[in-house]
Amino acid sequence: MSTQTNSSGESHGSVSSYLIGFVLAVVLTVLSFLVVSTHSLSPTGTLAALSMLALVQVLVHLHYFLHMGGSSEQRWNNICFVFTVAFVTILIVGTVFIMTNTTMHMMSR
Repeated sequence: MSTQTNSSGESHGSVSSYLIGFVLAVVLTVLSFLVVSTHSLSPTGTLAALSMLALVQVLVHLHYFLHMGGSSEQRWNNICFVFTVAFVTILIVGTVFIMTNTTMHMMSR
């Protein structure tokens, strides 16, 4: 099947692209459940495996469902995405820092 485009010429993917993304997402989810349910790895290994599977799943979603790629047409989408990730990271790290700092100062009394 061909790729669908909207009035501005942006790609919306094809049915086969969505099916590939769906199958990959399901496989990655099942692998995550298997890693946890089989207890075959140490706690550190389990955390590392889940982190890697989560990262791969995020990349699958970005590519197959949000159609974010490395092409020049996607530059603004990628810039917005990077800005959003940076903003959320700063927000989370700042919150954790403030809460940890507050807890440490409250415990010293």
